[in-house]
Amino acid sequence: MPKSKTGVLIINLGTPDSPSVSDVRKYLREFLMDRRVMDIPFWRRFLLVNFVIAPFRAPQSAKGYRELWMPQGSPLKVYARALQEALAQTLGDGFLVASAMRYQKPGIKEVLEGFKNKGFKELIVIPLYPQYASSSTGSTMEEVMNSVKSWEVLPEIKVVSRFCDHPLYIKTFADIGKKYLDRERYDHYLFS
Repeated sequence: MPKSKTGVLIINLGTPDSPSVSDVRKYLREFLMDRRVMDIPFWRRFLLVNFVIAPFRAPQSAKGYRELWMPQGSPLKVYARALQEALAQTLGDGFLVASAMRYQKPGIKEVLEGFKNKGFKELIVIPLYPQYASSSTGSTMEEVMNSVKSWEVLPEIKVVSRFCDHPLYIKTFADIGKKYLDRERYDHYLFS
């Protein structure tokens, strides 16, 4: 198999492995213990997450996840795979596209480990957050860099760190919104 010239890694925030309370608790702990997500001293974050938030929030969150869970699994993973496949088809043979989650599975480190010996000239990293925030894009890029820092040969790494003002992104949401304009009339519409 010929080596791909470009690797593309799309990354979303993450999702529990299942809607069970224990998996949701594990996800919450990993997510909330990130210093970029909760910018407080480690010992306070540890106590707050492990003795207040995770024990009490996990059962409530698990209930919400069970309502959203699809037969194929987590909606975030299902849609990430669909996006991965559509992007791979659109980009063609010169690209290898993979998806990862910042928290939980498939993790950034494990997906990048599969990219390590592909001989890429370029790696494009697309965190799926429209605008930059330290708690999302910043944390994700820190994890990407920690995962590749030991590679003998690094490809050129390009990061799409924001796309909230891209005309196609705006058009997509405008097109979705137009479907609802004929149903109800309001004085003002606000998309957030």
